Amino acid sequence: QVQVVESGGGLAQAGGSLRLSCAASGRTFNIYAMGWFRQVPGKEREFVAAVRWSSGGTIHADSVKGRFTISRNIAENMGYLQMNNLKPEDTAVYYCAASPRGFGGAPQVYDYWGQGTQVTVSS
Repeated sequence: QVQVVESGGGLAQAGGSLRLSCAASGRTFNIYAMGWFRQVPGKEREFVAAVRWSSGGTIHADSVKGRFTISRNIAENMGYLQMNNLKPEDTAVYYCAASPRGFGGAPQVYDYWGQGTQVTVSS
């Protein structure tokens, strides 16, 4: 089992920045990829970004490309989502997730999910 816990959410103004962190614990040697997703009430969970744990290769959703950057620190079992030039439409609960076997934007690839952290961007 892998446990992931998000932190770093909060309130930001449009054009501002926030950095989300994801602390992984447990059988972290099983992590193949880490992803970030977001969800607003009444909508499906949306893929934001993912990183291959060993190689560091990344993908980002078109909606955040050029503004958000995913990264990881293997030695500290930490994942990060740097969010710059935030927009009101980025307001959502952000979830960190870990996958033991796959990589990409499909939520079903990820077995382990955090509780989420709220990000609110004011205009």
